[in-house]
Amino acid sequence: MTHAHTATDSVRIDFAQAAPKAFKALISFDAAAREGLDPALVELVQIRCSQLNGCAYCLHMHTSEARRAGESEERLHMISVWRGARDFFAEHERAALGLAEAVTLVSDGGVPDAVYRRAAAHFTADELAHLLALISVINTWNRIALSTAKAPGTLLAG
Repeated sequence: MTHAHTATDSVRIDFAQAAPKAFKALISFDAAAREGLDPALVELVQIRCSQLNGCAYCLHMHTSEARRAGESEERLHMISVWRGARDFFAEHERAALGLAEAVTLVSDGGVPDAVYRRAAAHFTADELAHLLALISVINTWNRIALSTAKAPGTLLAG
């Protein structure tokens, strides 16, 4: 999937300042979504969704966080081609990445039963629910960052 992004010189809103209750609710949703999930898996999913959405701001943030948490450069480089990089990702990570793609690209035909079943085979009901919440919240953050033209390396709230 490709996106045509153009530089903008228009002033965009500061989402956190303009909608503080919504911003705080998203922060809370984000924190709740992560509960019970492996932090490394959280970053993999957020990176893949941000790649699919073309969100440089979130991609920069989550690859930086993954590096700080000890993720290898090799794995980071392989996320976008995870299907062909079998030796780099465990089966549960591959299932989560497949679900992340299906949910992110839901308008391309929904979430196929096989993708959902694969994820359900690797995660408990609670983990699966949190994974779905995580995918939903990163897609929301991507859309806010893209809509407000957030530049990589800057603060979302600033």
